[in-house]
Amino acid sequence: MKSALFIAAAKVIKISFVNLGVILKHMTNSFNPWHCVSPGDKLPDIVNGIIEIPKGSRAKYELDKVSGLLKLDRVLYSSVYYPANYGFIPRTYCDDKDPLDILILSQIEVVPLCIVPAKVIGVMRMLDGGEADDKIIAVAAGDPSVSHINDISELPNHSISEMFSFFEDYKKLENKSVVVEKFLDRRTAIKILLDAFKMYDEKFTNACPCK
Repeated sequence: MKSALFIAAAKVIKISFVNLGVILKHMTNSFNPWHCVSPGDKLPDIVNGIIEIPKGSRAKYELDKVSGLLKLDRVLYSSVYYPANYGFIPRTYCDDKDPLDILILSQIEVVPLCIVPAKVIGVMRMLDGGEADDKIIAVAAGDPSVSHINDISELPNHSISEMFSFFEDYKKLENKSVVVEKFLDRRTAIKILLDAFKMYDEKFTNACPCK
């Protein structure tokens, strides 16, 4: 009797491991927001930004490029908080081997992995550890408190100062160097965006694993 139970249990365990293998295989060939989400149908004026970090957070979440999930990279060492919803633009690629970053201004904190249609208004040019790390500045297209803004020159000076101060300071306690060079207009931002789309197309072919 014990032998029969043992054999039955072994079969169940074997089936479970087989099922687990199928699940893991499926996970590695499943939806990845970087590659599978459309950047939008009103390009280049309005793009889809995928939020990684909500406004007001100290948690540095970032996309795990393999699984498509978010991972906690670190809690910010400095006592500072993200001044805007922060994420990336799908199907873009930059010299730092990451998708193009985007800061989306809004009156609300947006949950991570939410797709936010956003109007491009400018760009913050930045050096992180000596390497270019541009951030597109945009406003949430569905937020009437900011959706009327068309260019970064229309933002209050204090909003610019907040972003400048945050990115200059947020890595200081990690002994890392960040230099915010300048904030540039919508036209420059659009050029950087189009270049990032082109670089993605040159780097990846049929990259969405769920197709």
